[in-house]
Amino acid sequence: MTASIAIIGFGSITQTLLSALGESDDIRVSNIVVRPERIGTTGYRWRDACFVASIDELAPDVELVVEAAGQPALVQHAEKVVTSGRRLALVSSGALADDSFRTKVSSAATRNGSEVHVISGAIGALDALSTARAAGVQTVRYTGIKPTAAWRGTPAEDCVDLDKITEAVTFFTGSARDVAQRYPKNANVAATIALAGSGFDETRVSLVADPAVIHNCHIVESEGVLGAFRFETTAAPLSSNPRTSGSTVFSIVSFLRDRTNAIRLA
Repeated sequence: MTASIAIIGFGSITQTLLSALGESDDIRVSNIVVRPERIGTTGYRWRDACFVASIDELAPDVELVVEAAGQPALVQHAEKVVTSGRRLALVSSGALADDSFRTKVSSAATRNGSEVHVISGAIGALDALSTARAAGVQTVRYTGIKPTAAWRGTPAEDCVDLDKITEAVTFFTGSARDVAQRYPKNANVAATIALAGSGFDETRVSLVADPAVIHNCHIVESEGVLGAFRFETTAAPLSSNPRTSGSTVFSIVSFLRDRTNAIRLA
């Protein structure tokens, strides 16, 4: 049976995702949600998908909406998606550091018989974090290491001269909530770890610019009553967007196929 879905956004993640899905027999992209001024413009076309500007315009048979457009788009559309009774799968988990927004979306989903799933994105170890959390208090640390180019256009430029560093520099330490507020374009991994593990205020985060690396590196370390673990992922960035790991795209593909690599928020 073919599932009809919609995708919010038409940037590098969505375009790579559409290429990865190819001629899928069991997934049909019926709608792509973009800003109103983009509809009908050059390049904003994909097969027979209908580009729309709001959730109200989605095809009636759309049962799942995938967010791949960033935190502002998630904040704009999430509540509308779940209020319509459709399931929502998201990657911009940094927006969920806002407790009132997270509660509003999860409550609306519960009232309307919907579901909210946070896709794993660029990070693994979510099952281990969830298991450790169930057993009791745990200490969770996340270190995000990226090439200097990945930090351009972010507040990192106010902390370190990206053009002059010759070795790895840790330019930020704080909580997952702090990083979600200060580095929204780079916060999703930290936020997803916080949701799976010990929470936004308890999850400690370090961000590192390293001119010697070419891939994004994510390190998760946890200690608790069950013991300790360290999980390290080296992920090649998208060629079209060095801030985003290619694994983010394929975590969406995996979710669409088997629904396993995600955190159920509601």
